[in-house]
Amino acid sequence: MSRKPLPARAGERSRVEVLFDRPQALAQLFGQYDQNLVALENRLGVYITARGNKVGLEGTAEQVALARDVLHDLYHRIQRGEQVDTGLVDASIAMASEPTLDGIVSAERGQGPGIMIRTRKKTIVPRTPAQAHYMRELVSHDMIFALGPAGTGKTYIAVAQAVAQLITGSVQRLILSRPAVEAGEKLGFLPGDMKEKVDPYLRPLYDALYDCLPAEQVERRIASGEIEIAPIAFMRGRTLADAFVILDEAQNTTPAQMKMFLTRFGQNSRMVVCGDPNQVDLPGGVAASGLADAVRRLEGVEGISMSRFTAADVVRHPIVGRIVEAYEGAG
Repeated sequence: MSRKPLPARAGERSRVEVLFDRPQALAQLFGQYDQNLVALENRLGVYITARGNKVGLEGTAEQVALARDVLHDLYHRIQRGEQVDTGLVDASIAMASEPTLDGIVSAERGQGPGIMIRTRKKTIVPRTPAQAHYMRELVSHDMIFALGPAGTGKTYIAVAQAVAQLITGSVQRLILSRPAVEAGEKLGFLPGDMKEKVDPYLRPLYDALYDCLPAEQVERRIASGEIEIAPIAFMRGRTLADAFVILDEAQNTTPAQMKMFLTRFGQNSRMVVCGDPNQVDLPGGVAASGLADAVRRLEGVEGISMSRFTAADVVRHPIVGRIVEAYEGAG
């Protein structure tokens, strides 16, 4: 792929023509009914024309340069076998707008992405600068707090990293936990055995696992004990060595539960605590959130990382990010 600049218009307007050497990749690059190009136009304020294997970009010099970099990134993602959609267009724009990150690198240098997690079923790459920072912290720190609203990938990325380390043998077990706060951890009135009682609260963790591993492997590893999914109450009295341990919905723990969980940390282990400090569902009269208490006590402690996400990092439908912003703004 190469590019050839066109004569610039008067003022600050700039025009650039981008040439692609694999026309067969352009259908996916452009998207159905050119939806990816339309998304790029709307997000960056550029005007795009496409003829054959040539794409013309027109706008301010800054807009055109950013659009060109995003097109290069998306094109090379397609060459690596990734599926491009409007969500990935947004992610690529966010990454390209952050020059200090190497999640997107210069296509001219022929490099791949600087950060990725490989699992049996897919390769996960960061879709926002905050996700890129988080993925780095998952590699470099033994204990990570991931703080932010739903839909930012906190738990999903942690599960993917845990699966990757389980596959490579870096850890021997994967332990996933959540507080079953809706039933106050008193689950006796629910029908079924203990597994049937708690599974509804743990379903998001199962969903992330099945997205990273074939179903038969998930079931086999659960049966063998390599993967354990349990409410936080089941962690008491244990030392979790040689394990990747994830606590989800941590804002719904009490300070006592959080202290109990964090002190389960064992040799050759990694622990990730995920939660949204603004979405506490503890029943009335219960002590303050264990997540907020832990962040206050442990901020700045050596070996512990705090990764923070905002509504701008929501990678679900764009309207979810706007909903989060509306609720946070309402106080």
